[in-house]
Amino acid sequence: MAARSPYFAAEESARGIRPGESPAAALRRILATPGAHQAPCCFDALGARLVERAGFPVGFMGGFCVSAARLGLPDVGLISYGEMVDQGRLINEAVSIPVIGDGDNGYGNSMNIKRTIKGYMNAGFAGIMLEDQVAPKACGHTEGRKVISREEAIMHIKAAVDARKESGSDIVIVARTDSRQAISLDEALWRVKAFADAGADVLFIDALASVEEMKAFCAVAPEVPKMSEPKRVPVLVTFTLCSQGGKADA
Repeated sequence: MAARSPYFAAEESARGIRPGESPAAALRRILATPGAHQAPCCFDALGARLVERAGFPVGFMGGFCVSAARLGLPDVGLISYGEMVDQGRLINEAVSIPVIGDGDNGYGNSMNIKRTIKGYMNAGFAGIMLEDQVAPKACGHTEGRKVISREEAIMHIKAAVDARKESGSDIVIVARTDSRQAISLDEALWRVKAFADAGADVLFIDALASVEEMKAFCAVAPEVPKMSEPKRVPVLVTFTLCSQGGKADA
């Protein structure tokens, strides 16, 4: 029998949303499984089905690819909350694996973020990723990004947590900071620790520049799962470090 791929930390029996289980509960169960769990990006229902059929336990609907596929435009804050929710609803209706939705910067202030959380929850998302860029945002693959203040960024995560409680939901909140590129590594590490204290379920620092920086990130709030997108650090190195961290979504 062929060896199981190391890219799938979750056993086959643990994949998929079980009867009576919410998408968020399924995602939390998967994240509680030791090791790294890849979540390939998708931008439509067909792509999401291919992710599921390939055996991945989690999918990710990215703003970059949805903006490109749906509008033919770059990821610079042009796609709207309504368009993302609409696309997400179609994706989530097509698959039986949990999907994380890219919530960009929440589409406004704390009140907007509360609406965004509830909309993504109603669209069937298991989780939502929120970033701390200023509006209009820039693509995560570009230089020159700017971030909001520490205080406002923490307020946004607290608003997301409050919205979840008000809705009686268990949607997973992924807190992302772009401050590594915008300010410094120390700032990014400070922010993700503050996000964890505010109630975020998963942490993500964009644009980590080395293996050492990834290790420093993994050491922050070690009980909280980390998310990583390989850019300047090779994908296999990223995956190995996430696996060693015990709980990660890569």
